[in-house]
Amino acid sequence: MPTSPLVRICCACAILAMASLSALAACGEPAAPAAAAPAAAAAGPAAAAAGPEGAIAGGQPPAAAGPTAAAAPPAAKPVVAAAPKPLRPALAERAAELANADEAAIAEDRRRQLDKLALFIRTKLGSGEGAKLVFICTHNSRRSHMSQLWAAVAAAHYGVAGVETFSGGTEVTAFNPRAVEALRRAGFAIAAGEGENPRYQVSYLEDGPAVEAFSKRYTDPPNPTAGFAAVMTCSQADKNCPTVEGASLRVPIPYVDPKEADGQPDEAEVYDARSTQIATEMFYLFRRVAA
Repeated sequence: MPTSPLVRICCACAILAMASLSALAACGEPAAPAAAAPAAAAAGPAAAAAGPEGAIAGGQPPAAAGPTAAAAPPAAKPVVAAAPKPLRPALAERAAELANADEAAIAEDRRRQLDKLALFIRTKLGSGEGAKLVFICTHNSRRSHMSQLWAAVAAAHYGVAGVETFSGGTEVTAFNPRAVEALRRAGFAIAAGEGENPRYQVSYLEDGPAVEAFSKRYTDPPNPTAGFAAVMTCSQADKNCPTVEGASLRVPIPYVDPKEADGQPDEAEVYDARSTQIATEMFYLFRRVAA
């Protein structure tokens, strides 16, 4: 059946319309409006920097960053060393030698005990308290006196203020004259006392008060009664006093008794060697405190 002219015209129009749509698609016209582009621009550079990992389902903005990690607690208050106190000239020379002594000469187990004592001193001084050290041996005649006096010298040399040193025994005898002479040879000025238990006046500072040294029990005045460190300088006292009343710390740092050389040809040499050993360890102690 022949097609009417009107039908032919309609078909041609439809073909032209379809061709126009195909041409528009081929030119890349978007099928949907680009309304999201302005919103993305408004998000600013931060959103762009987040990258794909920062995308959140549903288009919600990323959560604000959490608080930074808490700052580490401040370090313990350091011990602020004052100016070193001038020592007597002979002692100043000896102190310069002791300050450069080889720490490796001190046995490791002894260094551990000295380090405990150094921590006690630093803690006391860091909290604003004074540090009191009581050096204890059986008779308070040799090693405990040497330790008390050399500790005071070391504290003065390193400028560690606020430390007081004492000594005492488990029984009373006398500050042995051989130990007195050894300390004199090391540079201390010692004025003699009188009686069975003489009270010696010991000077180590160029301009400062003397220390009164005599034998006493560790519980006798002027020794402190609480909050001190008890340093056991002889194995007998260490064994006989497993606890020391009033002590906040008890540290065994025993020394061989130079008494074993009394009356022997090498008596002075042995006493000098013990004095030097004690001095070396007290300088190690206060070098750790002042570090």
